[in-house]
Amino acid sequence: MARWTVDEPATLDFDGVVAFKATLIAGSVSVLASDERPSIMVGDVEGPPLVIGHEAGMLTITHERLLEGVLSWLRTHKARAAITVTVPRDCPLTLNLVSADAVITGMTARTSIRSGSGDVTLDGVTGDVDANTVSGAIEGQGLDGRVAFTSVSGDLALAGGDIDTLTARTVSGRIAADIDLAGSGRIEVNTVSGEVALRIPESAGVRVSLQSAAGRIETSFPELDRAERAVSRGVSGRLGDGSGRLSVNTVSGGVALLGRAGDGDADVSTPEMEK
Repeated sequence: MARWTVDEPATLDFDGVVAFKATLIAGSVSVLASDERPSIMVGDVEGPPLVIGHEAGMLTITHERLLEGVLSWLRTHKARAAITVTVPRDCPLTLNLVSADAVITGMTARTSIRSGSGDVTLDGVTGDVDANTVSGAIEGQGLDGRVAFTSVSGDLALAGGDIDTLTARTVSGRIAADIDLAGSGRIEVNTVSGEVALRIPESAGVRVSLQSAAGRIETSFPELDRAERAVSRGVSGRLGDGSGRLSVNTVSGGVALLGRAGDGDADVSTPEMEK
């Protein structure tokens, strides 16, 4: 196994990268799809050095003291780095972030993200995305494929893209998505108090179920049926051929489902909702 310890700005090149994994406490990591030779550019390091490994095509980055265990990390006052990585676009990614931010561009393979409070931006990522955060936000533009998001209070914002499946679960985080559904695609959102704002094409074919115990539900689709009960309210029905599925369940969060005419620019702003 080739291994480097880096404690100052440096650039490394590699052959045969088939997967990439980074564990970063603070700072930033940018992962860019490239047809050029894979590389890592370290711009800044504070605290423990970075340890970079390359074995059997697996490229890894972590802080040195993390290799000694969690207790060693807890004794570290500073552990920060700024990293830019270029890898083949079909390279699977795994990012474990504490408070570090990340930008991922142009990847076509699976991307797995675990974040505490770091924010993540995804641009033109067409592989499956699996993101779990505590309070970190995920923003995506031009995503395709499957997106799975789980958080406590982190927000999810998606604009553009042709999504096969979107599943989002959060306690108080806000979910906002302006997307197209691929064929018989599926959107499933569950929150406790987080607001949900979805916009889909007016021509979409989808079966809709919107349920909230205490939150207000708004929709721009008049063909959907509204039901008001003593302990809950709901909106349901079929749009177009009903080949897709769209469901939202929330306890006290507001829900908005809007239609988009034509191919205008996506916008994930949340409409004002009465309480």
